[in-house]
Amino acid sequence: MKRIGFLSFGHWTPSPHSQTRSASDVLLQSIDLAVAAEELGADGAYFRVHHFANQLASPFPLLAAVGARTSTIEIGTGVIDMRYENPLYMAEDAGSADLISGGRLQLGISRGSPEQVIDGYRYFGYEPAEGADHAGLAREHTRVFLDVIRGEGFAKPNPRPMFANPPGLLRVEPYSEGLRERIWWGAGTRKTAEWTAEQGMNLMSSTLLGEDTGVPFHQLQAEQIERFRKAWADAGHTREPRVSVSRSIFPIVSDLDRAYFGREGDGADQVGYIDGGKARFGKTYAAEPNQLIEQLAQDEAIAAADTLLLTIPNQLGVDYCAHVLETLLTEVAPALGWR
Repeated sequence: MKRIGFLSFGHWTPSPHSQTRSASDVLLQSIDLAVAAEELGADGAYFRVHHFANQLASPFPLLAAVGARTSTIEIGTGVIDMRYENPLYMAEDAGSADLISGGRLQLGISRGSPEQVIDGYRYFGYEPAEGADHAGLAREHTRVFLDVIRGEGFAKPNPRPMFANPPGLLRVEPYSEGLRERIWWGAGTRKTAEWTAEQGMNLMSSTLLGEDTGVPFHQLQAEQIERFRKAWADAGHTREPRVSVSRSIFPIVSDLDRAYFGREGDGADQVGYIDGGKARFGKTYAAEPNQLIEQLAQDEAIAAADTLLLTIPNQLGVDYCAHVLETLLTEVAPALGWR
């Protein structure tokens, strides 16, 4: 059995060919798609976070709204750029969204991806410490956030408060028990995956890796997962970690599917450069269900992960994205033992 959900990048554009022409369209359709995905039996509704772009940002109002409209599906991010975050305010937002959803929040965080603007986090008021870089800034914000959501008191109370305080130091409220175990780190390299395990976070691996060893993407990603699990065991953590991978998978069962994605199935891994370093991008899977079953059975990273996130074309609208999910859940997943 494998948890299967969707990951939306939340694009909008005023193009007449887009079903999402405004931020309002994307936000409202994201809620509707999560509801539809739950009704179809999917396990997760995840959203990407970008700043200074016509894409989803500020995830917690959306996550809270999805949590209020659904009852079983996991809700999460993939990922929040920690360079932009106030860790304590984020802890309040995350606690609220988790309580509204009844403990279904699966929060993916990371250093983030290449930005729309130069050093955008500086416009949000954050600067790396002396001698540190932007990656260090993200990890420091993460360290504080992880400490705070443990629920331990750290703030000295006012001796003459407006309302009575409990004894001892105060913690950030609202506190949601168990949230600390549902934090994921989006790791782009094998080394970062090992660091993720050491911190006791779950592993979230995307459709690209910021390194290339010459092997196919799925094999490099499978090695990343193997290293993560070894580092987890070496760190002595007692719980079982979770691992997710993202894939673009489109079953072709109609003329409309073929028009949209019929040419994508002939693609392969791509090698390029991100932030000055070599990177490997995973291929898009697009074929009739019987062909997809054969192809996906060879994907070593999917086999190694417990959670699969399907990147959906949100600009094609809720109905079409729900159709993609339903086709995979009913015509592909059972044959692979995922359902």
